[in-house]
Amino acid sequence: MAFDVATVHLRDFSGGSASARHSFVQTLGRSLVETGFVKVDGHRVTPADIDTAYAAARDFFALPVEAKLTYVQERGAGGYTPFGTEHARDSDAIDLKEFWHVHQDVPVEHPLFDSYGPNVFPAEVPHFEPAMMRLYRDLEAAAQTLLEATALYLDLPERHLADMVVDGRSVLRIIHYPPLAAAAVPGAVRAAAHEDINLITLLPAATDTGLELLDRDGNWHSVDGLEGEIVVDAGDMLSRHVNLKIPSTTHRVVNPAADDQARYSMPFFSHPRPEVVLDAPNALLDGDLKQFDPITADDFLNQRLAEIGLS
Repeated sequence: MAFDVATVHLRDFSGGSASARHSFVQTLGRSLVETGFVKVDGHRVTPADIDTAYAAARDFFALPVEAKLTYVQERGAGGYTPFGTEHARDSDAIDLKEFWHVHQDVPVEHPLFDSYGPNVFPAEVPHFEPAMMRLYRDLEAAAQTLLEATALYLDLPERHLADMVVDGRSVLRIIHYPPLAAAAVPGAVRAAAHEDINLITLLPAATDTGLELLDRDGNWHSVDGLEGEIVVDAGDMLSRHVNLKIPSTTHRVVNPAADDQARYSMPFFSHPRPEVVLDAPNALLDGDLKQFDPITADDFLNQRLAEIGLS
């Protein structure tokens, strides 16, 4: 059987007929179960929004290293992470990337403000903040819709998963993979094989190929979205919470053939609020043993960040 990552049209779920909505739920769920990925169009993120965000990203990452380092944050998820900081779980080799995090932006009076802190943006690139905040909000809205459909596929209440991420610790990561001519490290790749920590990840089309997924039979496949498509994968938090009904997806970003080629990507990691408990609902067990003990999203995140060098 040919390997196939399905494409779903978000408007079929949010504004389609009952049959279109049912077909969306089933196609989405089956693709996540069988491949770990699904492609999504019909959302409100436009190619112009993506182009604007990538232009701002290029302007920031082109700044001198000394300027970028001023945006490294001592607390919270926001700001700049230098090249060579992150590595895959169970891997000693660094990933060949640097990145910027935009996190949930809540008002000062919000109960989670002290936990999240304020977002920070580069003063040298004034168009960075509006481009990234617009992208953050539009991807956050799409993530909630996809989580609604995922819950229905699992016969859970429609808002069961989506309510977890309202004001959640979600992060938009703007990644720069420098050309290998300037950033090659023996034995290292742009992003070694890993599974994402969060519930689901939404990835607008990157500026170049390189994303690969590992199928259920142990084979690697290239999976790059077309212009306008968002590639979505299932993370460890989702897999844990649904008792492995949807496995998390192993994927990587391989090195390019040409060593003068940079790559940019902007994954949106949809995270629950810190206090949300990851614990398989009884409705999903159906006589199966619960595979994991309950754990808060915050505790699970902190364990995993320590394992990849970001804690």
